[in-house]
Amino acid sequence: MAEVNSYRDLHVWQKSMTLVTDIYRLSASFPKEKKFGLTNQIRRSAVSVPSNIAEGYGRNSTSDYIRFLQIASGSLYELQTQLQIAENLEFVRHQQTQTANALATECEKMLSSLITKLKSKLK
Repeated sequence: MAEVNSYRDLHVWQKSMTLVTDIYRLSASFPKEKKFGLTNQIRRSAVSVPSNIAEGYGRNSTSDYIRFLQIASGSLYELQTQLQIAENLEFVRHQQTQTANALATECEKMLSSLITKLKSKLK
C-alpha cells in the first residue's frame, strides 16, 4: 500500500476528482435555463465529495475526519439522485448516468472502506 502524505494521495480523493470532471462535462449539455437550478446543484454535489475528503483529512481528529467522510458519502447519494432527475427530464441519456453512477458507486465503496478502517482505530 502506498504511503499517504496528503489527501491528494488518497485514491478515493483522486477518483472523486475524476467524478467532478465527468459531472461538469455531463452537465454542460443541460438546457441553459437550468443553469441556476439542477446544473448548479449537481455540480455542487460532485464538488462536495473531494472537498469534504480534503477538509476532513486536514482536521486534527479521527472523529472529525470520519464525519467529513460521511458528509462526502451523503453528497454522493445526493449526486446520484440528481443524475436520476436529469435522466428523467431527458437532459442526459441512460448510458451517461450509468457511467457517472458507476464511478459514484466506486467512490462510495472506497469511502465506506476508509470510514470502517478509521472507526476501527477509534476502538
